[in-house]
Amino acid sequence: MKIIDLSVTIEDSTPCDPPSMPTKIDYWGHEKGAEHMRQFFPTATDKDLPEGLGWSIEYVQLTTHSGTHLDAPWHYHPTMNKGEPARTIDHIPLEWCFSDGVKLDFSKVPGEGGKITIAHLEAELDRIGYSLKPLDIVVIHTGAMKHWGTTAYTSAGCGMSREATLYLLERGIKVVGTDAWSWDRPLSLIAEEFEKTGDSSLIWEGHFAGIEREYYHMEKMNNLDQLPPFGFKIACFPVKIKAASAGWCRPVAMFDL
Repeated sequence: MKIIDLSVTIEDSTPCDPPSMPTKIDYWGHEKGAEHMRQFFPTATDKDLPEGLGWSIEYVQLTTHSGTHLDAPWHYHPTMNKGEPARTIDHIPLEWCFSDGVKLDFSKVPGEGGKITIAHLEAELDRIGYSLKPLDIVVIHTGAMKHWGTTAYTSAGCGMSREATLYLLERGIKVVGTDAWSWDRPLSLIAEEFEKTGDSSLIWEGHFAGIEREYYHMEKMNNLDQLPPFGFKIACFPVKIKAASAGWCRPVAMFDL
């Protein structure tokens, strides 16, 4: 079996998130770990530890939306399926997190900052010769990952419209993903349009589609350019965080050789 990692690495002080969502990692090395160990073994001295060194530990401060993660319906709204209580990430049916993968390539069309429409989806599905089936895991390659590691990443790539999102959900899709910062178009571009037009339907339209139909999406995926259109499995089990709007995950694509 061949496995491709579809996640990014969680790093200290990454510039790939806005300042309001900082990621901080405090690394405790083996010397500091020895001091920590002596809290558990108060009579131990340096000679009782290998070369006087103890364990290493990292203290991490981040949001559930840092790094590659899977959003739950609770992130979008308190309700889903037109009125049901929205599920949090600890209640996702795990069967939905392992299924056939489908990659749709929008790295060139509709272009940077563009909106993916139903017409785009149908054209791409026709190009690759694939018909969606229930529980396929559909990932959107926007090309945004080429900006990873820079402040440009949050405004890179294209995003899904409400109608395009519902198109997938109406075909039984439950889990989707993108290599961009958001399932929607870059928020900065949406904000500019909203300021000019006052059209509130522009705001977070792809996410808010989850109010109508339950779905989960991954953001900040990696290596989507290495995937074929189909013929592989995706596994994307999230960390189980009680009552949370998202959970970190390490999605992988698996190929039988």
